[in-house]
Amino acid sequence: MPKFTEMDSTVTLMQQMEADVSPVVLINRFTVAPEEADQLLTAWAADAAFMKTQPGYISTQLHRGIGGSTVFVNVAVWESVAHFTRAFFHPTFQAALKDYPPSAEASPHLFSKLTVPNVCVAG
Repeated sequence: MPKFTEMDSTVTLMQQMEADVSPVVLINRFTVAPEEADQLLTAWAADAAFMKTQPGYISTQLHRGIGGSTVFVNVAVWESVAHFTRAFFHPTFQAALKDYPPSAEASPHLFSKLTVPNVCVAG
């Protein structure tokens, strides 16, 4: 099971799960020992396959740091916080967390897109 570390020291993931926000973007940073990177990929792929079957799932993309890095970032889009929360607490997902390598650390956090004039738009 990965060790969970909060990305933001002032707002926990559990607090975020109480928000009523739609859509929502999950960004989850993983770190793992180099010799366990393949095990992390296998566990993540199984989790992603499960999440794809859940109501409200839109998309996901895993990224890996370059140059031999063992830092991974998952970016997943959900229709709402409520959809993500239901999937996160689903017994199948919770049981699968045991498949992550011992060195794995995860820092999941929820975001919403912003509009920045002349740069990017939300929605």
